This record gives sequence, structure tokens and C-alpha cells, in this order.
Amino acid sequence: MTDVPEVLAEFIVSEIRLARGAAGMTQDVFGRAAGYTASHVSAVENGTRALTVDFIRGADRALNTGGLFRRLATRLGAPSWFLRWLDAERTATQLRYFEPILIPGLLQTEHYARTVLRADDSLTDGEVEQLTAARMDRQKALTGDRPPQLVAVLDEGALRRSGDSFSGIMAQQIAHLRTMTELPHVHVLIIPATSGLHIGLSGPFALARSSEGQWVGHLENQLGGEAVDKDEDVAKLQVMWESVRNEALPRSASVDLLKEVETYHGPQ
Repeated sequence: MTDVPEVLAEFIVSEIRLARGAAGMTQDVFGRAAGYTASHVSAVENGTRALTVDFIRGADRALNTGGLFRRLATRLGAPSWFLRWLDAERTATQLRYFEPILIPGLLQTEHYARTVLRADDSLTDGEVEQLTAARMDRQKALTGDRPPQLVAVLDEGALRRSGDSFSGIMAQQIAHLRTMTELPHVHVLIIPATSGLHIGLSGPFALARSSEGQWVGHLENQLGGEAVDKDEDVAKLQVMWESVRNEALPRSASVDLLKEVETYHGPQ
């Protein structure tokens, strides 16, 4: 498994070392529980061997943390502008996503997410793997005990994107979307190509509603993103949401279109 970014790795290694000491575990005992040799543990703690996501998982297992270090790596590895939205998304009772180009992160397969992230050639392989893992972790919210209601409106163009090495990934992704629509709290609605121009083509956005009834919006752009919670900004996004949702096909017709598009991409 690939490396964790250096600054974050130093922090997590120091916390693992402290937790190991507090538990009274030698490097040998810890290593056997984590699936590594004592020399490997020593090298990671001394900074002569890279910290990996697999080692973090082993540390959580050995120290019985319930996944604490993995969550730290995921959370602290996120860019600062994204943390406000992650909080809103994680605690939401309702989620609204509009995407004109890509499948929303909460509904992406691992292969699709990795392929999309690799399109940014400024990211290292390690960063791509870390971001992919973080995205997969976020999806656990949809299968928990009290999942939020998720409504995703997608433009048909996002479903028909293809290429010599991409059609198989897209076929798998569409099949995953159809599976997700079988969950009672997940709704995927498609704006057909025949709708032509609509307001949503200006860019993706999302909305999250807390248990207290407060809404937070999220906007993405080429330089990052922005969480918005001012009443006037959220109100504008709500108006845009109603507009794009009104352009979309009903739920059953959207599922039929998903089946058609899956055939378009060919067998998985």
C-alpha cells in the first residue's frame, strides 16, 4: 500500500508510538498483533521506513482503537477547505447532490474514483490512493444504522463518458448506481440529454441538512472548493436545486435510463 504524506505521517507515527507505550506493548508484541516484524515497527517509528495505510490499519487492529488512526489519516489528510463540508456531510439527515460531469463521490466505485483522481497529474500515486481510501470511507455513511436520505441529480452526459480504457469502468459504475437505487434512502435522478441547456450546467453543487434543520452548501471549482452557510447563499442553491430536480426524470424512468446507459458501455 502507498505512503502517507510526510507531515501527516510524522504526527500519526508519534501517536501510534505513544499509544503502544501506554498499552505496555514492546515493538515485538505490537508488531505481531499488527502483522509486522519488530524491525519493521522500529524502522517506521524511527522514520527510516515509510508509514503506509496498511501499517495504520495494523496499528488500529493491534491497539484495538476502533479505527482511530485510519480516521485521523483520512480526516487530517483532507484539504482544509473540505473539512467544513465533511462535517456537514457526516452528520446530515438529508443530502442533495447535483453533478453535470462526474458521479458524486458518495456513489463512486473504487475504480471510478481512482481513475478520476489520477486525471490530476499533480498528485502522486500515494496521494491518489489516500484520497481514494478517504472517498470510500465517506460512503460508509450510506450503509450505517441511520443513513441520510440522499438525492443525486446527474446529467446524462456524466453517464455516457467513455474511452478505450474507460467503458468497462463506467459499466461497473452504472451497475453500482443501479444497486444503490435499490436502497430506500438513495434516489438517483437523471436529466436526459434531450433537456438541452439548463442552469445546472454552470457547475456541480451539494447541500446537507443537519438534524437541527440547518443547511450547508458546497461548491467545487478547479482550485478546490467552498462550504457555504450564509442564508442568502444557501437560498440561492436551494433555488438551483429545485430547478435541476425539475429537469430530471422521475425515479423509475431514471433507473430505466441507467439500464440503457449500462448497455451502451457494454459488458463489465
